[in-house]
Amino acid sequence: MLRPLAALPACPREQARAAAVVLGVSERQVYRLLRKCREGGGTVTTLVSSGSDGGRGKRRIEERREALIRDAVAELYLTPQRLSAEKIVVEVRRRARDQHVRPPSASTVRRRIAALSQEERRRRGDVAVPEAVLGSTVTAQAPLDVVQIDHTPVDLILVDPIERRPIGRPWVTVAIDVFSRCIAGLLVTLEAPSATSVGLCLAHVASDKRSWLTAIGVDADWPVMGRPRQIGVDNAAEFHSEALERGCAQHDITIDWRPFGRPQVGGVVERVIGTLMELVHGLPGTTFSNVMQRGRYDSDKAACLTLAELARWLAVAIAKLYHLRPHAGLDGEAPLQRYQEGVRALATEGLAPPSPRDPRAFLIDFLPVVRRTLRRDGVVIDHIHYFSDALKPWIERDGPPRRILIRRDPRDLSRIYVHDPDDGGYLEVGYRELSRPPVSLWEHRLARSRLRRQRQSEIDEGILFAGIEEMREIEVQARTATRTTRRNQARRLGLRVITDPAPRLSEPASPWPVRAVDGTASSEPFDVEEW
Repeated sequence: MLRPLAALPACPREQARAAAVVLGVSERQVYRLLRKCREGGGTVTTLVSSGSDGGRGKRRIEERREALIRDAVAELYLTPQRLSAEKIVVEVRRRARDQHVRPPSASTVRRRIAALSQEERRRRGDVAVPEAVLGSTVTAQAPLDVVQIDHTPVDLILVDPIERRPIGRPWVTVAIDVFSRCIAGLLVTLEAPSATSVGLCLAHVASDKRSWLTAIGVDADWPVMGRPRQIGVDNAAEFHSEALERGCAQHDITIDWRPFGRPQVGGVVERVIGTLMELVHGLPGTTFSNVMQRGRYDSDKAACLTLAELARWLAVAIAKLYHLRPHAGLDGEAPLQRYQEGVRALATEGLAPPSPRDPRAFLIDFLPVVRRTLRRDGVVIDHIHYFSDALKPWIERDGPPRRILIRRDPRDLSRIYVHDPDDGGYLEVGYRELSRPPVSLWEHRLARSRLRRQRQSEIDEGILFAGIEEMREIEVQARTATRTTRRNQARRLGLRVITDPAPRLSEPASPWPVRAVDGTASSEPFDVEEW
């Protein structure tokens, strides 16, 4: 393209414009290339860019200052002591001051640290060798073969449903099917992660989600359901709880704890959590991933979603967006499509994803446990009374009151499940007052907290301080009355009342009669303190 134009004494502008279109460069760049082509005799190598003379891609500070950074990084950063980059910046500045050299900026030092190779970082010990990453991706052959579970705080400030005031960040527990990348279970709560969170998320995995979607007002298809054969979790305390291990053993679920120092083993669930948080960052009230991203954005002021609204929003984002769009980890196939293909493949073999034998028992076995004494009027938990006629035979038994084991769903306090030690089953017991609506444990605690605040706000501080002032006035009046009465009594007895704050040990004779301690009259001086 360029050689014929370079052979001309002068390249017409029309031809230069046409060459620019073909080459995908500007018209000005074409004339630069023609000049290089003429100077180099038409060879291709003359057109290769020689790079910048001192800008991007080239270090701009002098060698002496560059050596300061290089030495400090080698001596202090690339060691098992694992000093932070900030300490390296301080050390470089100190050395520059001692050597009377203008110190490099902090960003320059940090860029040199970020550019270190993996081989250099191996001396520091903060990166895994490549062999630890290879072959660590978890694979599954069918739907629900492997389900990974993890928690994270949501990058969003919520408001309470009554006063619409900020109440903080919620937590989300996510379970993902490794085979299809479909989200198999979800739990959004204001409570910190616990064995209860894991159990409720597993119950959501195993349950038919149509009733749940209808209850929260979402019209979508979320067909993933069943009992996972294996769950992959990290080594947090809630994943080592006795309740989780007992429930999984009872329902034939294998727990696979990640090896220590191998976070990449849980990369599937970590990635989907990151995807959900990227979607959340578009909501009002988001906290973003860090302070730098948030900038001057006022998350509390912009917050507007309640816990229930966030759960509904996440259900729509998962069922109507995430499950339906192409997934890079599935070679562009949508997660829901992969799940349905897996289910059809099992059906051709006469199989289906494993499901719990008793969905109700599956849920109950993962619910938190409380113990209460059975009273004549039933059971009381958190000021809520529960009663059922089925409890009457237990109540009417002779002997001391029975202490019973109870499980309850924190999402719905309208009923509890009382363990029957005779047959090992559970008896469902509802409110004593059936007219009360179902509430969650969080709503119940919020209502109690608001009631306490209202009672405190009804007390007028002015009345309190007025009462304190009146008490003080009574105290002053009482002190004055007591002093006056004692003075009058002393005068009636003919005693002289001495009020000198620093009395002398002896006083001259006085016309007032002075009575001694023993009651005899005397005109001799006496010790005031002794009297």
